[in-house]
Parts: sequence; structure tokens; C-alpha cells
Amino acid sequence: MKHKQFIYVFLISFFSFTASGQDYRKEIRQIETKIKKLETEKDSLSTKVKNIKLKILHEKLEKYGLPVYDKDVEIVNHPALILSYNEKHEQANWVAHIISKEIKGQGLERSNDFRPDPAVKTGSSVEKDYFLKYLNEDDSTYTYDGFGYDRGHLAPSADFRWNKEAMSESYYYSNMSPQLPEFNRGIWASTESFLREYVAESNHDVFAVTGGILTDDLPKIERSINKVSIPKYFYKVAADLEDSIPHGIAFLIPNEESDYPVISFAVPIDSIEKITGINFFASLPDSTQDKIEKNVNIKYWQTKNRKNNRKPIHRNKLPKNAINTVMARSYYDDKAKVCGTVVEVHKTRSGNYFLNFDQDFPEQLFWCTIWKDNIVNFSYDPPFLLNKKICVNGTVKKKYGKPSMSIYNEKQITFYEDEMKKKK
Repeated sequence: MKHKQFIYVFLISFFSFTASGQDYRKEIRQIETKIKKLETEKDSLSTKVKNIKLKILHEKLEKYGLPVYDKDVEIVNHPALILSYNEKHEQANWVAHIISKEIKGQGLERSNDFRPDPAVKTGSSVEKDYFLKYLNEDDSTYTYDGFGYDRGHLAPSADFRWNKEAMSESYYYSNMSPQLPEFNRGIWASTESFLREYVAESNHDVFAVTGGILTDDLPKIERSINKVSIPKYFYKVAADLEDSIPHGIAFLIPNEESDYPVISFAVPIDSIEKITGINFFASLPDSTQDKIEKNVNIKYWQTKNRKNNRKPIHRNKLPKNAINTVMARSYYDDKAKVCGTVVEVHKTRSGNYFLNFDQDFPEQLFWCTIWKDNIVNFSYDPPFLLNKKICVNGTVKKKYGKPSMSIYNEKQITFYEDEMKKKK
């Protein structure tokens, strides 16, 4: 009898517990459903906020960021960018956009949705202007026949990494121009990164206008169906109007591979105006235009980790029989006189000194070592050389992927100014 009572009590408890567990699981499912709805609503509201911010940027761009243009020029107006299309060259004369401080947030993946721009009345360039592709029926893959040029973004997609619509717009063919792969993926990409890093650190929106130098004598991609012109040079113009001292910068870079750092190509904005005939930032007061266009101060644009960087000495300004820090990589195992600015002097724990030239570590273009045992051969301590423009004589070696030189005595070092006096 007691055994039956025990079983009865156990069954009552079990079914009560099971019913209670089912109630809890139901409650959990209800809560999880609410969470999903809230997450969906959050994503929707976040998208709305981003699109409102995009509208604000567009209004700023229209008001302050556009070059002067003639009435008969086709202007294509998209939410994220505005461009002037040149039918003759099948690409934009210029593309204007704002590099927003919103890029600091979590970024989107590249959309890669390259497509013709439906807003270009005469029709933009298309995929077949850059390559042909053939479907392999056996495995449904494609075989590509490229024409040798990248579809180079003028307004880079990474500048719009914070907004899905803006990112997608950057893939219109109206925003593309033929660029050599080593240029597009090298110095051009570095120039784009240079400005994004400035925006991220300054927390300022930056106006940018980009294009190729379009002239009547440009070669064409002959296999392209629209005979797209191949610019020999590209420019990028930028202005920060939010800083207490508004400032501008421009870059003029040949469409070719380059080992030179970005700042080597920095020029005043008005020099690009003279070459292109385009009047940038024309809606700004004359006084502001003068501030941002006539001169370029690299220090305004250098981020903290690059604040000491200097331009390598131009070939035409080198002393007799001297090379600059970029040229040094062509002199491995040869003797040379290398000239540049010492931007960093580092003493190791063992007492040796490393001198980095023109760019801070790890981007130094050239570096020297003064060994501890050789310091007695100097009338000054190595830190004396910091921020000085000097020439070093010796054998160039490749160490850690960079050209370098060992300095054993003071006579291997001469000062640039003294060398130039000899040249005269």
C-alpha cells in the first residue's frame, strides 16, 4: 500500500514539474521572440539614422563641396556622391563626396556590386570596358579576359563603410577609372587610407574631390567597347572646414607604381586648379579659399603616429652624386651617399643607436645603425642628429626588408646644407 502511495505521489510531482517546465519554456520562447523583434527594430532604426546622416552630408556637400561647373555639363546627383560625367572619356571629370567621421564605427564588407550608372543620361562605362568573362558550362565558373587595368574607384568604397546605400553607390561605373593594378593597390590605396586615418583621429568630416587628369591626347583601352580613356595622372583634393584653422591638401600622382610615400605627392589645391581648369570649393568665402588652397601644411594632416614624417628629398634637390632614401633600395650591396631627414633616434638596451630616415618606424624608408663601440668616434651624441637633414656614406644593405647602413665614424656623416654649398 505504501509502495502504491509513493508511486502516486511521484507521478503527481513529476507531472506538476513537467507542466511547470513547459510554462517556463513557453515564457522563454516569448521573451526570445520579443528580443528578436527588438533587434529587428533596432537595426531598422539604426539604418534610418544612418540615412538621415547621409542626407545631412549630402546637403553639406551641395552647399560647400562642389566645384564650379557649366550648365551644359552633366551632373549626376546620388545620395552619397555627386559627379560630373565626361562622355568623351567615359568617366567622371570629378567625383565629390564627404569622408564622414562615421567611418570609425564597425564597417560593412565590400558590396562589389559593380554596375552601370542608370543616372548618366548618355550611359556610363560598363564591365566590358575593363574585361570580358565567359561562362564555363561544365562547372558554372567564369573565365576572365582582362584588359590590364583595375576598375579604380575615384570615391573609394571604404570611405562609405558605415552606410550600405553609400557603399553600393561607390560601385557605379561612373565612379571608375582605368588604373594600373600596381598603382591602384599601392600608392593610390595609401593616399585613400591617409585621409581616412586623418578623419578617424581628428573626428572631422572631410570634403574630397577626385578625378583623372583628362586631356585630348590620352590613350584608350582599345578593347573596351566604349574606348575608355586612360589617365596618366590622378588627383585628389581634400579640405577640413571643421578645424579651428581650416586647411586643405591635394595629391597629384602618376598612374604607375611608386615606392614614394603619400606626402611626396602633396601639392596645394590651386596647383590642381591650374592643371585641370576646375575651380574647387567655389562656394566658400574668398578668405577661406585662400587659406585652404594656396598652401599645404603637411603637419595639419599627419596623424600622431606620422607627425614626424618628412618628404624624401626630391631628385632635383640632391647633392652631387647623392641619392634619396627611396632610391636607396636600388643600391643593395653598393656604396652610396644617401640623404634624408632623421625623424627618429632610438637607443637600444645594449647601447646601439638606430636612426630612421624620413618616415617613423615601421614605415621608415631607410635606417642607419651606430654601434655602441663606435660612439667614441663621434664628437656628438647620436640624438643630436634628430630632425636634421644629413647624408650618410657607406654600403647599403637590406635588413628587415629595408635599406640600411652601418655608421662607424663621424666622417661618414655630412650635413645636407654643407653638401649643397659644394654643389654650387
